[in-house]
Amino acid sequence: MPQRSISTCDHKSICLSSSTHAAVAGFRRQSPRQRLAAIKADSQSFPREDKLFLEEDHRVFPAPLLLPGDDLAGEPEDPQSFQEWLDDKHRNPVTAKQKTVYIVPSPQIDPGVDFLGTWTTPKRPDDDLSTKPPTTKDVQEYLTAFYHGLPVKMMPPSTLRFIPWGEPTKRPRKKTGPQYLGLQSGDECVRIRSRTLSDGTYGGQVNLDDLLDVAISILPKDAYALLILVDFDLYEDEDDEFVCGRAYGGSRVAVVSSARYNPTLDSIQDVDRLHAWPASHCDKYMSTCASAEPTAKRQKKKSQVNGRGSQNSTSELNGPVGDAISVYRSLPELDSSSSLISALWLGRVCRTTSHELGHCFGIAHCVYYACSMQGTASVSEDARQPPYLCPVDLAKILCATSTAASERYRALLAFCERPGNSDTHFFAPFATWIRSRLAQIEDSC
Repeated sequence: MPQRSISTCDHKSICLSSSTHAAVAGFRRQSPRQRLAAIKADSQSFPREDKLFLEEDHRVFPAPLLLPGDDLAGEPEDPQSFQEWLDDKHRNPVTAKQKTVYIVPSPQIDPGVDFLGTWTTPKRPDDDLSTKPPTTKDVQEYLTAFYHGLPVKMMPPSTLRFIPWGEPTKRPRKKTGPQYLGLQSGDECVRIRSRTLSDGTYGGQVNLDDLLDVAISILPKDAYALLILVDFDLYEDEDDEFVCGRAYGGSRVAVVSSARYNPTLDSIQDVDRLHAWPASHCDKYMSTCASAEPTAKRQKKKSQVNGRGSQNSTSELNGPVGDAISVYRSLPELDSSSSLISALWLGRVCRTTSHELGHCFGIAHCVYYACSMQGTASVSEDARQPPYLCPVDLAKILCATSTAASERYRALLAFCERPGNSDTHFFAPFATWIRSRLAQIEDSC
């Protein structure tokens, strides 16, 4: 559902609880006692400093936004506590022999299917800025920090190669049914479905399920998980317009496309750049979006949940989220520089790849907090999600990677502070959030 846009905003007042639309949607957040219990486990304990990082603080870990059209506003998902994650029989444990995360670059293109080269450029971008797509190397280095403690390696670009399936063709046939490509890996070639009939944003799309099957077939013996990062558009079912990524968590594979995260597509995908994270917690923005629901419908649904939806609360800019918003407010206009747009594109892809790999670690969608492991129902919701893990999911990753929370945060901070990242709209607020969080813990020790 498109949200009401706000052309200018000072983000001076923030909302750290769910929007009033939570009551409309019938969302009932776990109670403080339930959230506290969700972080604990009978057989797993953490050092004292890590326990401090896992403590709840609404200034650090706000509630889910719950705006109209958001994933949590649809069918409710069951919460997954740390204990339930530990007890999950289908979860793959990290072992000494299987601990490496592999990243596979987008497949190379054979001259016989060179039309695929045009499928990575949108047909109708917003502006003429020369944006640079995320590099696989940058994403690999971000994931090395996010999953600190585990090796994250990039497989050679020659790992996968698109070739003709059957007789070579100079251009794709124009028809509504599936078309086929060959995807070569070593001596093997797999048939991959594709189609040219999309929403018109890109010239063609490749089938996600087929790529996931290929990912399973090339999974190295020492791999804990494998991610294929592609630069073309994807679809899953024939009725889909597009899909950005998916993970087969039990099989330890994931595929993510960077195509739809291109900021030049923001206007046609209803992405409100002004209120991307962390400014998605702007009280004015949340109130405006929540009020977009018709009053009669909203009142009817409130009565169905006995008026027990989350209450709206505002706060001045303080704490890690407030600090991040203060930095966000100080940044120049995104459209003032192609480098800012390119960095935003990288940040969006980093967040989604870390999310999909989280499923390979057995982590379900989060319902406890605004969290990187929340499910998303649209690209616009994606842009509002934070890059950090909530206390419940952080406990899972600390356990899986056997690392310390402070070391992990400092690795992420180092990436965010790199030249080219430090003054940009995704990484500068995230760096501020991390520094503020580290300062909180240091003051508590």
